[in-house]
Amino acid sequence: MPRFSRRSFLHLSAAASAMAAFRITTEPMLAAASRRRPHSPDAVLIDNNENPLGPTQSARDAMSAILPQGGRYSDELTDNLVGLFAKMEGLNRDYLHVTAGSTPPLALSILTFTSPKRSFVAADPTFELGMNAASTAGARVVNVPLTRSYGHDVKAMLAAGPDAGVFYVCNPNNPTGTVTPHADIEYLVANKPKDSVVLVDEAYIHFSETPSALDLVKADKDVIVLRTFSKVYGMAGLRCGIAIARPDLLNQFMQRGGFNFMPITAVVAATASLEDASLVPERRHINATIRQQTFDWLARNNFSFIPSETNFFMVDTKRPGQEVRDAMARENVLIGRVWPIMPTYVRVTVGTQEEMSKFQSAFQKVMKA
Repeated sequence: MPRFSRRSFLHLSAAASAMAAFRITTEPMLAAASRRRPHSPDAVLIDNNENPLGPTQSARDAMSAILPQGGRYSDELTDNLVGLFAKMEGLNRDYLHVTAGSTPPLALSILTFTSPKRSFVAADPTFELGMNAASTAGARVVNVPLTRSYGHDVKAMLAAGPDAGVFYVCNPNNPTGTVTPHADIEYLVANKPKDSVVLVDEAYIHFSETPSALDLVKADKDVIVLRTFSKVYGMAGLRCGIAIARPDLLNQFMQRGGFNFMPITAVVAATASLEDASLVPERRHINATIRQQTFDWLARNNFSFIPSETNFFMVDTKRPGQEVRDAMARENVLIGRVWPIMPTYVRVTVGTQEEMSKFQSAFQKVMKA
C-alpha cells in the first residue's frame, strides 16, 4: 500500500468527504432543465445571476502578477484576505474561513446541523441548494411561503420547525430579489429552538441597502453568515467566499470538508476587490440604474414583476414560465429558471444595458406570440 504524506492525506480526505457528503452544485446545475443549454457565442446570458462586468481591473492585475507564483501554495495570501476582511467588518480573525465560493460552507453547515431528527426550514421560493443538502442528510425539509411583501415569514418558519436544526434565510432572497427586515431575523434568532442555527446567505447583500446580519455573529449568537465574491465583485468563475460565525460553530461545519488550499488567483483577486473602496457603490449604482430602466419598460408594457433590490428579478409570464424560457432561448436570450411554487414566473438577471435592450425586444416578441 502506498505511503501518503500528511498533506496528501488531508487533500484526499477533503475530496472524499466532499464527494460523499454532497454534489457540488452551482446555479446552472440545480436541475437538468435549468442547465445552461448550448448557445451561440453572441447569446445574451442573463440566466445565472452572473455579473457581466467581471472582475475589476485591479483584480485582473493582481491575478496576472501572481501567476508566476502558481507553483507555490502561498497560504499567507489567504491570511492577508482574512485579516483585511476582519479589519473592515470589525471581526476577530478566528470568526472567518475563506472558501471556494459560498456553496461549500452552505452545504457543509446544513449537513452538520440537520439530520433525520433535526429539520431544515427555509422560505419558498428560495435558493434550492439548502434543500438538496438537507435531503442528503436525511432531514425533514420544511418550505414556508414568503409573506405578501416577499420577505421570510419568520413566525411561520418557527411554528413549522420546532425540531429545526437550521433556519435558512437568503437575504436578499434568491429568486425574488426581495429583503427580509433585520428585525425579523433578530426575532428568528431570539425565538428559535435551542441548539439550532440561523444560516444567513448574503450572496446579494452588496446590491441592497439592507443591513447585514454580521452584528448577530459579533454578538456570538447561533448565526452563520455567508458571503461570496461571485456577485457584485464579478468573480463567479474564480470561486471565493467567506464563512463567518462564532469559532465553535465555524469549526463544527468547516472541519467536515477536510483541509484545502485556496486558488491563489481567486484570493488575490478578492483582496484587490476589497481594497477598492469605490467598487461596491459604483457597481450597485450601475445595476440599480439598468434594473430600474428595465422595470420602467416592463411597467409601460403592462408586464407584472416583483420589485427587486438585487441583480435579478422575477417577471410574471401569465403562462407556464418554462414555455417562455424555451421561447426566449430560441430568440438567443437565455433567462433563468422557474420555481414550482411560482410556475408562471421566470427569473431574469440584470445584464448590461445592451443585453437588457435585447431582452426587451425578445420578451416583447415572445409574449405577443
